[in-house]
Amino acid sequence: MEKEKQLLALCRLLIEQSLNWGESSIWSNNDFEQLSEKIFDKTRVQLSISTLKRIWGKVRYENFPTSGTLNALVRFLDYDSWRDFRQKNQENANLQSSDDQTNSILEEDNESTAATIAISKSKPSNFNKSGISLLIVGLLITLSIIFLTRIYGTKTVDLSKIKLEAIKTSDSLPNSVIFNYDASPFKSDSVYIQQSWDPTRREKVSANEKQHTSIYYNPGYFIAKLIVDNQIKKECFVYIKTKGWKGIIERRPIPIYLSDNEIKGKGYMGISDSLFRVKIGVPVFNDTWVKFANVREFKGIDAGNFSFEASIRNSSVVEASVCRQAKALVLGTGSAIIIPLADKGCVSELNLLTGDGFINGKDHDMSAFGCDFRQFQHLKVTVKEHRLKVYLNNKLVLNTEQKYSIEQVTGLRFEFEGGGEVKNVKLSTPGSTTYYSDF
Repeated sequence: MEKEKQLLALCRLLIEQSLNWGESSIWSNNDFEQLSEKIFDKTRVQLSISTLKRIWGKVRYENFPTSGTLNALVRFLDYDSWRDFRQKNQENANLQSSDDQTNSILEEDNESTAATIAISKSKPSNFNKSGISLLIVGLLITLSIIFLTRIYGTKTVDLSKIKLEAIKTSDSLPNSVIFNYDASPFKSDSVYIQQSWDPTRREKVSANEKQHTSIYYNPGYFIAKLIVDNQIKKECFVYIKTKGWKGIIERRPIPIYLSDNEIKGKGYMGISDSLFRVKIGVPVFNDTWVKFANVREFKGIDAGNFSFEASIRNSSVVEASVCRQAKALVLGTGSAIIIPLADKGCVSELNLLTGDGFINGKDHDMSAFGCDFRQFQHLKVTVKEHRLKVYLNNKLVLNTEQKYSIEQVTGLRFEFEGGGEVKNVKLSTPGSTTYYSDF
């Protein structure tokens, strides 16, 4: 079992290196959410956020991961199975654990030893004697460099004194955010500010300057990151709110904003196929989404005890949007709840987020979330005593455990693949506060 633990440590390290997200010790809940999605996209195996947190030591758990979990982790690294990973890395794992002091140094200096560890993946076949000798020599050289660096007193940067703060320039969308930062103690030319978990939103900044401005086109609760030499060194929160409900058609790099008059109907909020067609310039909306967001504090709402309900429908015809998907989201500081709906023939494409884990239509029966969108679908979501329940047209379609809440509610959002309509939105905590939108 000790060798298995050593191999698991190596597996974690290789995954961290492949992601380039910085030290896993400062990974946020959103980082583990994204890792779960990446593993699923590549392996079609869904590992929950709580499972990944246990593997990375964020949550105390004595048992060793199951074979299914281990197989998914190493398949993400392009190995066939855990057995394949064990056979091709056994020697490397043994060398890593030759004594406690070596283990300690390797854990503290992952970046310095990256070249040595990478040998196991670039040459997965069994090592011959000369290969082992070269590996030992490389390891000794690496350790020598580490010891000499420490002896001659390279100054360790105190991360608590590193600066990163965000100042919004307005209360509307889009919103330019001024980042005040100081990365000079690192003496590095590789300094970036990343808007959120999304690495495509990363911008290179000067190591010698103190300010950088970035534009946020979408509302939400974001965790911005100061990244130096591909490692996250500091994080800060950026909360971009809306003034009531805001309609946005997703486009990269700049979305399309809808006016209040364009989204307001008679007793509902939405957008018609005809207006959608005018806005995007094409008659087919497959994989083109519009979202209606109300991002703000919802004081008095307990994320561990609330009820959320609305009546929604995708109003597109099937010729314009084949699957006519729709989503209802409750956003939080730690995670989100995402309830997807679609035409009955497209439930295989659905992906539900409970707040701490995914339920995917590829390996779960999601037929209960198939809809006849000729009529409004009444959706109700409740969270109480760590249970998430979803009702569709007054029928219970999901009853599952939610170990970790989404922390604080930061917004509500509805999304449609094509045109869509929403009415009778209600968010409440029993005995406390109720928010209601009837449009």
